[in-house]
Amino acid sequence: MTIRRISPVFLVFCAVFAQAQTHDFGFYPDTLRGEAWIDLDPVYGDRVDIESPLTPEISGRRVLQETALYFSGMIYGWSFHYHIGERARGIAEDFSVFEPMGEIVWGDPRMRITEVENRDMQLRLWADYHMDEAQQRRIHLWRTGTSRNAQAMGYVSIFGSSPDDGWFEIRNALIKDAARAAVREMLRGTERNRPKEASGFISLASFPRFFMDSGQWAAEVRFRVQINEIIPFAVH
Repeated sequence: MTIRRISPVFLVFCAVFAQAQTHDFGFYPDTLRGEAWIDLDPVYGDRVDIESPLTPEISGRRVLQETALYFSGMIYGWSFHYHIGERARGIAEDFSVFEPMGEIVWGDPRMRITEVENRDMQLRLWADYHMDEAQQRRIHLWRTGTSRNAQAMGYVSIFGSSPDDGWFEIRNALIKDAARAAVREMLRGTERNRPKEASGFISLASFPRFFMDSGQWAAEVRFRVQINEIIPFAVH
């Protein structure tokens, strides 16, 4: 089921309902929890957002889309193939293969809003996602399997990766760049010699934290990483 519109009445109801909610992230076997936020007057370098000024319906839809992205990243994650690159050999770094392994749509009835706040030109939302049994098994594997914890920073130009990038593309690009940095740092810690390629799977351990840093968009992201294959230079 996909929700097409988020009415202002709905958002007010959520804010009133949420007064008794707590902000613990926790580790529950059947529920994920996190906070997402969007700017209500977004600007990307020298251009404003094409939908500015954001109406309550647009801002509500955006923050729910973003929340669904993070729950998807926690439950399903992404597959990746990383060409590490080496400047001395003239080999470029390439992390373009970064494919989602599943998706939660922003109208999913398992996603419940627990708090909404409009503050400092931002719309902030706390949400829970109540997982089915198959999703619980996935989370259990991410938490208890062979995956390793990692944390990294991702960076994207204030203009985005391209002139057409908007809020959602920039958020995705930041997560992707942080994932690249996390995998790269993990390989540095485990491999004596820099490998040529690596592939595996990576998921979010929690919702990312976004901010501005020296004129760039930045994200601090915690991951769970499973590296399945490492190809050394000596093989080629």
